[in-house]
Amino acid sequence: MITADLNKLELTEFIAKEKPGQRCKATFPLLGAHGSKDSATVYVELDPGEELGTHTDSAEELLLILEGSIEATVGNEKAVASKGQLVLVPRMEPHNFRNIGTGKAKVLGFFGGANNIVATFDQTWWPTGSNRVDTAAMPG
Repeated sequence: MITADLNKLELTEFIAKEKPGQRCKATFPLLGAHGSKDSATVYVELDPGEELGTHTDSAEELLLILEGSIEATVGNEKAVASKGQLVLVPRMEPHNFRNIGTGKAKVLGFFGGANNIVATFDQTWWPTGSNRVDTAAMPG
């Protein structure tokens, strides 16, 4: 059995130096490197006013808002989603989400496919120095 405890995750802080406000803390609790075969997850925390940044993913993603309220942009559409709500992001559709609440926003994303999910952001992230996240390159 493969498990992950969302209350004990080690998060990495990511900052887009060229775009103030694009910053988050994130990790991938489950993915192919951990043993999953057909799905993967990403966990993101945003402080008030912060955004993840516009990007595309090589797999369809389902976002579950665990805490707080976000403004989700998917393509040309915008909607507010709060705790307990879902947002569907089609494969390769540009999307972003921003914390519009007064407390921390926590979002869990589910991907169809466990390996080689590639997210390509408009901005470069630090500390990686890249605008791409590739789950195939992540350690178990």
